[in-house]
Amino acid sequence: MNKQWIVVASVMAVVVAFIAGAVVFKGRETQQVSQAAQSNSDALVRASSPVFGNPAAKVTIVEFFDPACETCRAFYPLVKTIVTSSFGQVRLVVRHAPLHQGSDTAVKILEAARLQGQYWPAVERALAGQPQWAAHGNARPELIWDLITDLGLDMAKARADADSPAVAQLLAQDIADMKALKVDRTPGFFVNGTPLRDFGEAQLRAWSTRRSRR
Repeated sequence: MNKQWIVVASVMAVVVAFIAGAVVFKGRETQQVSQAAQSNSDALVRASSPVFGNPAAKVTIVEFFDPACETCRAFYPLVKTIVTSSFGQVRLVVRHAPLHQGSDTAVKILEAARLQGQYWPAVERALAGQPQWAAHGNARPELIWDLITDLGLDMAKARADADSPAVAQLLAQDIADMKALKVDRTPGFFVNGTPLRDFGEAQLRAWSTRRSRR
């Protein structure tokens, strides 16, 4: 019995040490991201970034978004609800973070739709069809074209725009800013410049509400 307790105690000690190390790591990681955000504040929001909500809102949620990310898909309706229910106090700024296979092509298609005023409808179509086109190991982002055909786009122009240097430059800027801000996962949220490294629905709502009251 004593041997069993010794083994259990040893295991618990290792677990406690691991958790303590993880907490320190997360603390350091958050500090690094916070410092990066302070040093690269211009990298958070660009004039070309898609905006949902009141442009003059007191609270700005910046989301580094990957259209192939399942968690981004899950958070999309939540973030949209926070903005729409804020009475103009919260806005969402999207930055693209193509970390998954095929995401860069998906982003280019969404940017092409944005040039014709259909970015948000295209995002919703892409997210709704994500299980079909973003399968792990077999991404087929070109299927997004089929999902957005009824949005009233000039499809020939959209396809040309998706391959244009202008759209490539927008994507390159987002990637550069993502790296400068040390964003290495999606979705990556910043609320009024403060990064949320450990986030969930409650944390995001709390941060948005707290900031809007200041």
